[in-house]
Amino acid sequence: MVEALTAAEVERRIGAFAALLMDAVDSGASIGFVPPLSEAEARRYWHSVIAAQREGRRVVLGVVENDAVIGSVQLDLEMRANGNHRAEAMKLFVHRSARRRGLARALMAALEDEARRLGRTLILMDTRKGGEAEKLCDSLGYTRWGEVPDYARNADGRLHATVFYFRRLG
Repeated sequence: MVEALTAAEVERRIGAFAALLMDAVDSGASIGFVPPLSEAEARRYWHSVIAAQREGRRVVLGVVENDAVIGSVQLDLEMRANGNHRAEAMKLFVHRSARRRGLARALMAALEDEARRLGRTLILMDTRKGGEAEKLCDSLGYTRWGEVPDYARNADGRLHATVFYFRRLG
């Protein structure tokens, strides 16, 4: 179901990854973009992810069904010597047509397994306060360590708070 994808595999499916990102943004996900997100901008973003993969700084996990990418999460690896025990979970999203099937939980479980495999013992994550990802972090046992008001902008232009989490991996 969930698989780690190489840079070449992400590049081969870049149109499907762009469509997934555009769906997430259009459905109101707080993932660094505001609608409308063009396909060109979505592809540029994925090209930057592919570059980070090739540098060894990023892991992309995805769920592919019938050649469509219906879910994805990324593990951003801290490369500096004083932090190479930690990583950040980022850009967790599931296509609207595939929600409520447990894919977000499966993606996070696979992300944690991959982090352990890579020797990472601490995962960081942030999300919009009051969103579905906040509920997911709480339900997965992540520890809330802070909240910053007016951290990011919603699609309607209003600023919202962001909640920060961590989890120690055993």
